[in-house]
Amino acid sequence: MPTTVLAETAASLAELKNNPLATVAAGNGFPVAILDHNEPAFYCIPAKAYEILLDKLEDAELAAVV
Repeated sequence: MPTTVLAETAASLAELKNNPLATVAAGNGFPVAILDHNEPAFYCIPAKAYEILLDKLEDAELAAVV
């Protein structure tokens, strides 16, 4: 069954284990899909992108309250 990969960059678990920082850097600030047997297992994002994501979620939660 086809699987949608929601990132422009993908890497294998082996690549992530061998050099985690280079794997994250390969995404150029965007998510990297980590594949297990050619299926997305999870998405790896840089710390700055995660911080921005949390800020946007917090803003959305606050907007819903107001």
